[in-house]
Amino acid sequence: MDFGLVLQTDPPAAEVVALMRRAEDAGFRYGWTFDSAVLWQEPFVIHSQILARTDRLRVGPMVTNPGTRTWEVTASTFATLNEMFGNRTVCGIGRGDSAMRVAGRRPDSLARLGEAIGVIRDLAEGREAVVGGAAMRLPWVRNGRLPVWMAAYGPKALALAGQRADGFILQLADVFLTEWMVRAVRTAAAEAGRDPAAVTVCVAAPAYVTADDSPAALAHAREQCRWFGGMVGNHVADLVARYGARSGLVPEELTAYIARRRGYDYRHHGRSGNPDTGFVPDGIVDRFCLIGPPEAHVAKLRRLRALGVDQFAVYAMHDARRGVVDAYGAHVIPALT
Repeated sequence: MDFGLVLQTDPPAAEVVALMRRAEDAGFRYGWTFDSAVLWQEPFVIHSQILARTDRLRVGPMVTNPGTRTWEVTASTFATLNEMFGNRTVCGIGRGDSAMRVAGRRPDSLARLGEAIGVIRDLAEGREAVVGGAAMRLPWVRNGRLPVWMAAYGPKALALAGQRADGFILQLADVFLTEWMVRAVRTAAAEAGRDPAAVTVCVAAPAYVTADDSPAALAHAREQCRWFGGMVGNHVADLVARYGARSGLVPEELTAYIARRRGYDYRHHGRSGNPDTGFVPDGIVDRFCLIGPPEAHVAKLRRLRALGVDQFAVYAMHDARRGVVDAYGAHVIPALT
């Protein structure tokens, strides 16, 4: 199993770069950042600094979207970073949640997302693609390589990930839901004539390592990670609006907890202490995140690995960012690699 670190690009950018260097030293192989231009600093500028100050770390957004940049600009950005640093980028992409909604736009359609996946990958790897009716190619690209991993939750999005993407990003670490969603992605890949095992599976969720499993330690960890249930709840609310809470198309284990959700303020997006996440119960935090002493993380990650998860990406948006990097480097990564 590979490991990644996910950070927001809050200033100072130098701290983001330093944490990514620390993560590489601890054994992490991937460095990810959020991509939401209004809420945080521009990730690709910071990615260039991360790549310049690390040796092996693969870097990308978790996740960008087809709407905030034109596709040839996105492809050219990745291709430039790859030319400079040796094909060490990954394009994580989705419909767009905070990046689009904060700017007053709706997330992109799955059809547009599916088209963007192919175009961005083709252009970044030096092939011709059609953008807005115009055929184009980046003539300076040589031996480019850009895996495109798609974030998804609902049945149509999971199918699209299996049909088009090089990897699947699942932003929760619930064992039951991971099994259901990985099966959906790999079934879609097989039906599309692809090798299901060739689709990389990345589970991303907050991880908070405690010294013990005392009630006080676990309570603090839950409060530091409760924001994640609210972030996932945005996507779940979209699924409920589209399919209904009891349609049978989406497991109730994913949808039931948002019954008390009453709106969401993106000014607190992805942050511990988010006041809009009081509806998230402790049980969802425990299911969606990894909390507790190192052995609890190792045990859950072994279950996820057995389901076909190739990478666990640690969301470190809490009061122990360096601590979780160091604890994973010392105890968790050695047990799983």
